[in-house]
Amino acid sequence: MPFKNKTLLITGGTGSFGNAVLKRFLDTDIAEIRIFSRDEKKQDDMRKRFAHSKLRFYIGDVRDYQSILNASRGVDYIFHAAALKQVPSCEFHPMEAVKTNILGTENVLEAAIQNNIQRVVCLSTDKAVYPINAMGISKAMMEKVMVAKSRHAGPNTVICGTRYGNVMASRGSVIPLFIEQIRTQKPITITNPDMTRFMMTLADAVDLVLYAFTHGNNGDIFVQKAPAATIKTLAEALTDLLGQPEHPINIIGTRHGEKVYEALLSREEMFGAEDMGQYFRVAPDLRDLNYEKYVEKGQAQLADVVDYNSNNTEQLDVAGMQKLLLKLAFMPAIIAGENVSAEEC
Repeated sequence: MPFKNKTLLITGGTGSFGNAVLKRFLDTDIAEIRIFSRDEKKQDDMRKRFAHSKLRFYIGDVRDYQSILNASRGVDYIFHAAALKQVPSCEFHPMEAVKTNILGTENVLEAAIQNNIQRVVCLSTDKAVYPINAMGISKAMMEKVMVAKSRHAGPNTVICGTRYGNVMASRGSVIPLFIEQIRTQKPITITNPDMTRFMMTLADAVDLVLYAFTHGNNGDIFVQKAPAATIKTLAEALTDLLGQPEHPINIIGTRHGEKVYEALLSREEMFGAEDMGQYFRVAPDLRDLNYEKYVEKGQAQLADVVDYNSNNTEQLDVAGMQKLLLKLAFMPAIIAGENVSAEEC
C-alpha cells in the first residue's frame, strides 16, 4: 500500500539490487520506477529486457548534485544503492570511493531534502563495521553522513539505512566466478578456505530494504540476521551441486584489504541494538555536543557484549549451503547444464 501510485527512484539502479527491485515491483500498483545510473549501455539493456511502461531512465552520476537533484524531482521514495563496491579497486583508487560513496551520498540526501522526498533508504555493507579497507571506510563514512543528514531532514523526509553481508550471485560476487571456473574446467581459486562470510539472497536484500522502509525512523540502521559459511564450504557445495565433487581448488591467499570474517554489528552497536525478530535495529546517537548534561547519568558497561559477526552467527554446512544456493533463480538451469548467467534469470 505505501507504494500505490507512488514514484520510486533507485540510484545505481542497473545493478543486481535494482534488477531485483524491478522484478518485485513492476507488476504492482506502483506508478513509476526511475533508474538512475551513469551506464547508458546497462540502461539500454534493462530497457529492452523489461520493456515496461512504468520504467523511466535517467543518465547521471551521484557525484553530480545537479543530475540527482533533477532526477529526483517529483519522486516519493529513494533507494540509494549507487556505490563503488569492489574492495581491491577501492584500495588502489581510494579517492574514487570517497567521491562516490561519501560525497555522492551527501548529494543524494541533500537532493532528497530539497525535493521533499518522503523516505530514503541507504544501502550499506558489513565492511563498514571495523573497516580495514578503503571500501569499508568509505561506507562507514557514508553511514555517518546518512545519520548526520537525517538529523536535519525536516518533517517531510525520513532517512534510514540498511547494512548487509555477501549478497549471493550479485554482480562481482564470488559465486558466478566459481561457477564459471567449474564450467571451464579451471581450478576454483579460493583466497582463504577458512574465511567466513554472511550469506543472503537478493530477495533477502530487497526484503531488508522494504523492512527498513516500513519501520525506519531518521538515522536508523537495520541488519538482517543471516547465516554464514566458510569459502571452502561454499566451493564444496557448488562443486557437488554441479556434479564435480573432485573439482580442483587452488588457495591463492587473501586479496588487498580482505578480512578473515565480517561483522554486521559492532560490539558497541549490539549493546544498544533492538532485536526485532528477524532483524536488528540500531538507533542513531542523538545526543548533542553538550556532553556535560550526560555526565552524571552514566552508562552501563559493555563487558558482556560481543559483536555480531560471520564467525558467531549460524554456520552453514555443505547441505545447508546447497539449500540456500538452490534459492537462486538461475541455479536449476546451471545444474541442468544450461549456459545461463545470473543476470539472465
